[in-house]
Amino acid sequence: MPHPGPTLKSLGGMLATLALAGCSSADGLRPADASPRVQMWLTTQDRTALLAEQPALKWAVGQAPGAAIAVDPSQRYQEMVGFGASVTDASAYLIQKMTPDARKALLTDLFGPAPGIGIGFTRVTIGASDFSRTHYSYDDMPKGQTDPELRHFSIAPAKAEVLPTVRAALAINPELKIMASPWSAPGWMKSTDSLIKGTLREEAYAPFATYLTRTVQDFTAEGVPVHYLSIQNEPDFEPENYPGMRLSPAQRAEIIGDHVGPQFKAAGLKTEILEWDHNWDKPEQPLGVLADAEAASHISGVAWHCYGGDVSAQSIVREKHPDRDVFFTECSSGEWSAAWPDAWPWTMRNLIIGATRHWARGVLLWNLALDEKFGPHLGGCGDCRGVVTIDSKTGAVTRNPEYYALGHLSRFVRPGARRIASTSPVAAVESVAFVNPDGSQVLLAFNAGKDAADVAVNAPAGHFRYRLPANAAVTFRWRGER
Repeated sequence: MPHPGPTLKSLGGMLATLALAGCSSADGLRPADASPRVQMWLTTQDRTALLAEQPALKWAVGQAPGAAIAVDPSQRYQEMVGFGASVTDASAYLIQKMTPDARKALLTDLFGPAPGIGIGFTRVTIGASDFSRTHYSYDDMPKGQTDPELRHFSIAPAKAEVLPTVRAALAINPELKIMASPWSAPGWMKSTDSLIKGTLREEAYAPFATYLTRTVQDFTAEGVPVHYLSIQNEPDFEPENYPGMRLSPAQRAEIIGDHVGPQFKAAGLKTEILEWDHNWDKPEQPLGVLADAEAASHISGVAWHCYGGDVSAQSIVREKHPDRDVFFTECSSGEWSAAWPDAWPWTMRNLIIGATRHWARGVLLWNLALDEKFGPHLGGCGDCRGVVTIDSKTGAVTRNPEYYALGHLSRFVRPGARRIASTSPVAAVESVAFVNPDGSQVLLAFNAGKDAADVAVNAPAGHFRYRLPANAAVTFRWRGER
């Protein structure tokens, strides 16, 4: 559901080039004993720079006076899982249509280390979404027939394209974390006897939990472990023309507390259950589910979408439940807003910076890839944009603003990093900062203003200055203490 507002050198050759540049690894980070400096990568709205490395800055002694971004690595917050987008049926179909060499190059660019953007988090659908070429579940039955023992259960549709795509991504990035969400239970479990609209019948609660359990088990057997799962995508919404299912907070609490949670535990599954998986505008819904002690005992966190409300809702719920994780799991840009003038700044401010400042351990956009006609899809959004566009006839790849927005953190913030304190006192300039497990520190700054801004950054090592163009993002990285 869209937001209404806004080739490669050989590995040896690449490492040799990096070594000549004084780099310690393929990501370009200099060794700790190199002369102190700050590396930086820039993206500008006019696209003269697209995640492009700039000349390094030198540290100045002491602290800059006046308004300056203050980075304090002693104040540490959530541990990061990763950044990425969903391998929908549409995305996997387009990627699998590519030539083997082109497919490998694209997946390496998306999931590999620099010069790739290092995607470390992705989401797959359990059954069809609107970005599928047919509507299906893993246990479809003729109208009027049921299958409570799941004798007809099969993940064969996922084995065709989605799971091979995710396995290829895992081969490139073995640390990739995977979330799964159903858009609908099988129709025979529902009040409508259809994938379209309706709710889950009470007598189907246990079979539905078994359906999810077997999905996780079968995905894992296919080499795709499911680290996180929500029991329903957008449970407060019933789409008119693609799979969906409404589940109230009370229903979700009972399904998780009495069925899914216990079944996962009995099966020995380590998959973490995320509640909500819907918009910022109704924090009372996940709060209602977390108020149920039995359900809450099986829930590790709350997942959010962008299509209503404000990102601050993530903090509202976390303040009441600081022992629960926060994840941001879906947002799509599309042709309703101009790509660079509108979608680029909105995504940077609300999702890349906003979601992480409001406790998100992972940030997911919607389709990883779509074609030049914003599909394939069946129902739902007809003008959504993928992180990349793959031309359905030529296979040519276009990297969209969302690619660069993700890349400003996904390339540099590694799994296990922690968000650290950073201020945003410079007018129109917003920031977020992290410390990686290797001690390197990362600061992302975005200038949302109409004019260039002079930015000073204070850190324990000293300070540096940079003039940041309007509507531009810059990622700074430097060595810090562990």
